[in-house]
Amino acid sequence: MKSIVVVGAQWGDEGKGKVVDYLSASFDYIARCAGGHNAGHTVIIDGTKFVLQLIPCGILRPGKKAVIGAGVVVDPAALVAEIDMLAKAGVDVNGRLFVSNRAHVIFPCHRQVEKAAEAARGAAKIGTTSRGIGPTYEDKMARRGLRICDLVDPDLLRSKMQTLLKEKNVIYRALAGADLDCAGILDESLALADRIRGYVADTSALLNRALDDNASVLFESAQGTMLDIDHGTYPYVTSSSASVGGACTGLGVPPTRIDAIVGVTKAYTTRVGGGPFPTEMPDLDAKEVRDRGKEYGAVTGRPRRCGWLDLMVLRYAAMINGIESLVVTKLDVFDTQPEIQVCVGYKYKGTPVTEMPAEAEKLEQVTPVYHALPGWRSSTYGVCDPAKLPAAAKEYLRFISNELGVEIGMISTGPARDATIVPAGTKLASWI
Repeated sequence: MKSIVVVGAQWGDEGKGKVVDYLSASFDYIARCAGGHNAGHTVIIDGTKFVLQLIPCGILRPGKKAVIGAGVVVDPAALVAEIDMLAKAGVDVNGRLFVSNRAHVIFPCHRQVEKAAEAARGAAKIGTTSRGIGPTYEDKMARRGLRICDLVDPDLLRSKMQTLLKEKNVIYRALAGADLDCAGILDESLALADRIRGYVADTSALLNRALDDNASVLFESAQGTMLDIDHGTYPYVTSSSASVGGACTGLGVPPTRIDAIVGVTKAYTTRVGGGPFPTEMPDLDAKEVRDRGKEYGAVTGRPRRCGWLDLMVLRYAAMINGIESLVVTKLDVFDTQPEIQVCVGYKYKGTPVTEMPAEAEKLEQVTPVYHALPGWRSSTYGVCDPAKLPAAAKEYLRFISNELGVEIGMISTGPARDATIVPAGTKLASWI
């Protein structure tokens, strides 16, 4: 296999960071295709914790090359901070990090506008991270955004920023009744541009040439399928393509060059912010899972909503993405559960639901149909030999695989790299 896409099969936060880090040992390039610095990937290596928000976590593997594609929206300050953090940890990104010249840029005015817009929604707020992601994608689609190629050209930046700030100030004044705080934004942006200029490249040409030369590429998505702007639980979604199509549009690589798609799911379900969540647990059950799974945002620190595994969501994600192999993370979080519920379907007003509802309002009203499985009540933490998994844990995984008709190619039993099981004979084992 020369190219594999890793996608989130739920509402994000599935543990893609660890999965991509593990798989990256077998690939030459690791390329991020969408999202912004609201998508934190946590990787623990020899006890050291890394939280990466923009740079693909493959950068932590010596000699691997990391690519930030055109589909990503880049906050220059966040990118520079991440480069500096890696440098302090002894990770040199020079010659290994490439940022698309076509990626759109997040400026401080985008953050200010998003905060004001979210506040104006009141009880109807979406639950964004207020990091300027949405407004930057809005500018991109309205064809008024500034890109990395503009940022690193001082003359273009000066002329285009003036127009951008004028437009944003009109919006901000309508929302907040005041003017934007734009003091020093141009000088700050010029200084940040100097820091990242050496990493800027035509990443589409870079990746296609690499594939022509038989190099291998691991495509890293952000968030998850249910947050996809087109196919997720709209409007409680992100502003980009979080499903497999985003790999092609966000990196400029045709679908004919993608060999396989790997989906990532937790052993249960989580989501952040507002929106429908059919299998959400009652508060006491959710608290136990949240505490055991450390379910707090890697970037924001926000507590995540927790629920039972939802096979309706996973079937939908498998269909949308063409998932061929599934990674199950955080199996160990269920080590104390006496019984585990799995949602195998929905009913709406008493009638079985056969397709994922498009309306968030309808999805809010579905009733999950559960199948109960016995828990294993013993530790799976750190297990890396499939033979050492408890029989009930194996049955839980087997039930998921049989219901979905998709193999389980990897199981994560803890945050460390080696707390990983890759069953022999699976497609995923042969790909890596």
